[in-house]
Amino acid sequence: MKNRKPSNFPPGPWPLPFLGTVFAKMDFRTMAKLAKDYGKVFSLRVGSEKMVIVSGYKMVKEALVTQIENFAERPVIPLFHRVFKGIGISLSNGFLWRSHRKFAVFHLRMFGEGRKSLENNIQQESVYLCDAFKTEKGPFNPLNIVNGAVSNTVACMIFGQRFEYHDERYQTILRLDTECVKLLGSPRAQLYNVCPQLFKYLPGPHQTIFSNYKKITNFLRGEISKHREDWDPANPRDLIDNYLTEMEKKNSDPKAGFNVEGLVIASLDLIEAGTETTATTLRWGLLFMMKYPEIQKKVQEEIDRVIGQSRQPCLADRAIMPYTDAVIHEIQRLGNVVPMGFPKKAVKDTTLGGYFIPKGTTVWTILSSVLYDPNEWETPDTFNPGHFLDKNGQFRKRDAFLPFSAGKRACLGEQLARHVLFLFFTSLLQQFTVSKCPGEEISLEGEIWFTYAPPPYRMCVSSR
Repeated sequence: MKNRKPSNFPPGPWPLPFLGTVFAKMDFRTMAKLAKDYGKVFSLRVGSEKMVIVSGYKMVKEALVTQIENFAERPVIPLFHRVFKGIGISLSNGFLWRSHRKFAVFHLRMFGEGRKSLENNIQQESVYLCDAFKTEKGPFNPLNIVNGAVSNTVACMIFGQRFEYHDERYQTILRLDTECVKLLGSPRAQLYNVCPQLFKYLPGPHQTIFSNYKKITNFLRGEISKHREDWDPANPRDLIDNYLTEMEKKNSDPKAGFNVEGLVIASLDLIEAGTETTATTLRWGLLFMMKYPEIQKKVQEEIDRVIGQSRQPCLADRAIMPYTDAVIHEIQRLGNVVPMGFPKKAVKDTTLGGYFIPKGTTVWTILSSVLYDPNEWETPDTFNPGHFLDKNGQFRKRDAFLPFSAGKRACLGEQLARHVLFLFFTSLLQQFTVSKCPGEEISLEGEIWFTYAPPPYRMCVSSR
C-alpha cells in the first residue's frame, strides 16, 4: 500500500515487491531504452523509493529551467549520504546549501575565476603538463598525468599550492577518488541504495567506496590542520583560510554549517567536481583527436595561424579561434561525461509532462538525452564540430548544450572547467601531434562509471 503509485504518476516498468525495479541498471543507456517504451517522463522504484526519469531537451529544460524553483533540492541517496552527510555544497539543501554556495561562488572568484592569476596558474600548469608529455618516450596512458594537472588548478585555489605529479601521497588520493567514481556507477554498489541497513554489514564495492573516501577525508583534515597552525585572517592564502575565517564569523549560527566537517566535505566537493569531469573530458578530447587526425590537423592550423609557436595560448584567443572552440564543445557533447546528471527532489507537488510529481520525489534529468537529442543535433551520434559552427565558420551557441546542467544546481565550476579545457587542449596541440600506437585500434566505446569515461588507451605523441 505504501508503494502504490499516486494517481497520474508517470508510467514505468512493473516493480518487484520490496526490491522495486532493482534489475534495471541506473545508467544512461538503460534510461534511453526505457524512454522509448514509456515516454520522456517515466518512473522507477528502487527499494521503496519512487523516482522519476526525465529525458529529451524539451522536458529536461522544463524541469531545470522553467520549473527552476520546483526541483531545486537534493534527495537523500544512501550511497552518497554515508560520505557527504547532506552537508558541504553539492548535496546539501536549504539555508546550509545557500550559505555554502554563496561562500564558494565569492571565494572561487577571489582566488580564481575573477582574477588574472587564475589564467596565469592554468598557463603555468599547462607548461608542467606539456613537460610531462615530453618525458614519455613511448606509448603511455595519459590518465594519471591529466588527472594531476587538472587537480592542481583546483588545489591552487583550495590549498594555495600545487602538487608534483610524482608526489606519491597526492597521487594516491587521486587514484582513490578515481576508483570511487568508477565504483559508484556499478550495479553492485547501487544495491546499497535498496537496503542500506542490510548492505552496510555485507562486503561489496560500497565498502571500498567508503574506505577510500575515509582516506581522502583524512588527507583533507591533515591539510586543514596545517593551515590552522599559521592561519592569519588578515592575509588569506586560499579558500581554506577564508573558510576558517567564516567559521569564526558564523560560530553563533550553527544552521549555516560552517565547521571543520563542513570544510572537509566542501573541499571534497570542489576537488572531485573540479578534477574528475574536466580531466575525463580532456582524455576524451585526446582520444577523439587520435581517432580523427584530419580534425586535429585543422585545430593545429588554427593554433598556428592565431597563436603561433612563440607564445602560450591565452583565454583571449578563444574568441578568435571558432574551430578550436567548436571542437572543444563537441568533445564535451559527444564525450557526455555526466550522462545521468545529478538527482533533484521535488520541493512541492507539481506536474511535469502532464504527470503528477508528488513533493519529495527524486527526479533524474538525463543530460545525455539532451546532448544526443536527434531533434536538436544534426548528427547526434557522430563527432561533428559543425554542430557549433554557422555557415560562415563562426562559432554558434546551441541551446541543447547542457554538459554542466542548468538552473540553480548547475555546475559551480563551469567557468573554471571552460578555462582549463581551452588552455590545456590548445597548449597540448600547439606542441604535440597525438596518434594511436602501432598495432592498436581506437575504440570510442566508453566505460560507465558514475561519469562516462573513455576506455583505457595508450597514445603516442610527437613534438611539432
